[in-house]
Formats: sequence, C-alpha cells, structure tokens
Amino acid sequence: MKKSYKIMIAIAAVIVIAVGGFFMVYRSSVSPLTSESNQITFNVAENTAPNTILDQLQEQGVIKNSFFSRLLMRLKNLSNIKAGVYILDSSWSSEEVLTYINDASNAESDEVLMTIPEGLWSKDIAAKIEELTNVSAQECLDLWNDETFLREMIDKYEFLDESILNDAYHVKLEGYLYPNSYFIYRDTTAREVTLRLLDGFDTIYQSLKEDIEASDYSVHELVTFASVVQFESGNPDDMPIIASVFTNRFEAGMKMESSVTVCYALYDEFNDFQDCETNPDIESLYNTYLYDGLPVGPVNNPSLDALNAVLHPADTEYYYFISDVYGDQKLIPAKTYEEHLANVEKYLK
Repeated sequence: MKKSYKIMIAIAAVIVIAVGGFFMVYRSSVSPLTSESNQITFNVAENTAPNTILDQLQEQGVIKNSFFSRLLMRLKNLSNIKAGVYILDSSWSSEEVLTYINDASNAESDEVLMTIPEGLWSKDIAAKIEELTNVSAQECLDLWNDETFLREMIDKYEFLDESILNDAYHVKLEGYLYPNSYFIYRDTTAREVTLRLLDGFDTIYQSLKEDIEASDYSVHELVTFASVVQFESGNPDDMPIIASVFTNRFEAGMKMESSVTVCYALYDEFNDFQDCETNPDIESLYNTYLYDGLPVGPVNNPSLDALNAVLHPADTEYYYFISDVYGDQKLIPAKTYEEHLANVEKYLK
C-alpha cells in the first residue's frame, strides 16, 4: 500500500510539474515578442483561415508562437478575425493582437488585398472583384464591353487601340487586366478597379515598350500571342520554348493549332481540358485549328514572363509539343510530326 501510495504521489507530482511547465511555456509563448514598440503593417486577406493568419503573424514578427496562439485564440474565442490592413505592434501580447484584429473598426482603411493569378480569364477576375468589394461581376463585365468607356480608355492608354472593339470578343478588355496584387477599397466602383488594373498593365508596357517597338507585333498581337503561351504553360522556363514552337509554325505556313484556344472558344461550356481536346472543329474565330495565325483576341490575361517569351522566344527547331499531364507536367517538344506522335503515345496514351 505504501509503495502504491508513493507511486501515485510520484505520478501526481510529474503531472503537476508537466502541467506547470506547459503553462509556463504557454504564457511565455503568447507574451509580447519584444519589450520595445515596433509597429508592423499587416494585411488580413479576405477569406484567410485564422490558423494561416497566425502563421503569417509569426512569420512577420508580430507574435512569438503561432501554435500556442491558436490555443489562446480558441480559449478566448478570438477566431472571428476581420479582413483589412492593420498597424500592429510586436510589443503586444498574442491576446492583444487577436483582440485588435477581431475588430474591423481598427483597420487602417477599408482596403483589402486583391491578388489576380497569372492567366486568369476576365470573367473570373470580375468574380474576384465581386467577392472583395461592393461591385458586382456583371458591372465589371458590362464596363469592360462598354464602347464609350473603352474609347475613353483608348485615349488614355497608349497600349490600347481600336483592336479591342471587336464584337467577336467575349470580353473586350481581355488580356489587359494585368495579373498582380492590388490594394483596393471595398466600397469602390467598377471604373476605379478597372483603372487600377489598366495602370498595372501600363507599368509593364512601359518597361517593354522598346522591345515591342522593335518586334514585328502590335501590342494587341503581342498580348494575344502571350495569352496563348500563358495558357499552354504556367512555367516561365517553358514559355520561350512554346513561343518558339508557334513562331516556327507561323514561319512554315502552318496553323497554330493550340488546344487552349479551343478552351476559350468553348467559354461557358468549358469544364476541363478534355473538352478542348475533343472539340477541335468548334466554329469560332478563337479556334486556331480552323483559322490561320493568332486567335481573334487574347484568351486570358498574361504575365510579364509570357509577354517576354513572345518578344524573346528560344531558338529551336521544334514544331510540336505536349505536356506530360499524367506525370510531372514537363514540356516535351518535338521537331517532326512522327516524333510528336511517339511522344503522345508514350506520355498521353
């Protein structure tokens, strides 16, 4: 009995010490990172998970430990974090930080960070704007097809011309809504957001202006070509090779025959890439299996890498390529049709 009692006392002591040690570590981990004031601008992006926000707070030097701050967040019911831009201080405890960003009135302004991925369709950009602001996707799409507005933009931006007024286009500003991260106001207008995106493109255009003027392409042709390259691969290393394949095909009098142009031709009926491969005969000016040269207009909003790839394609003798969609997504180019068919059989059978 005495032995069992001693064992029980020992176990209890270990538990008390362990709990006490854990509590000490916990208190230390949620205490201020520094004793001196150090203000940090921190953006809480829309729809970001609370745990992810805590990881970002630790990475940016606002809090000590995201793991123990998660425990605190649950214990104190502080997971209702509001999107916005906040001025935080690393001399605050985790509880002070979480309390502060649970209150939207503490946000510096009614701004949110909108990130537009490279190669996104304009209608998807419009949906993202609707998600983050008071502006509906349809308002954006209507504006992007409004001839009066577009003519005003043609006068404002030197990279735009009447090429964008083609009635065959799904969205007339497709290609020029530059993919980047932008701080935008929640309470805004379709016009204000659009000007931000066009200003983003203008910055890129100005950096490429000399190369564009030295090329054989108009700005609209360049954007259209780059959008196809972007759609074919999001890998910047592959883009110059893809651009070279299409350039070689054009010089040889061959059609572009890019399946991604079929994707865009399908538009609302497009669900996955199998649809693009099985509809090469769809009647559309975007379909480069039916029509010579570039598609009638851009098929997405391309990146700087894609624009540069068209301006500076690789020097190759390739006329075909596939991507190993069932493997590591690597680009597999070919010089001859026979070699191309062998690659299709090997990688896409």
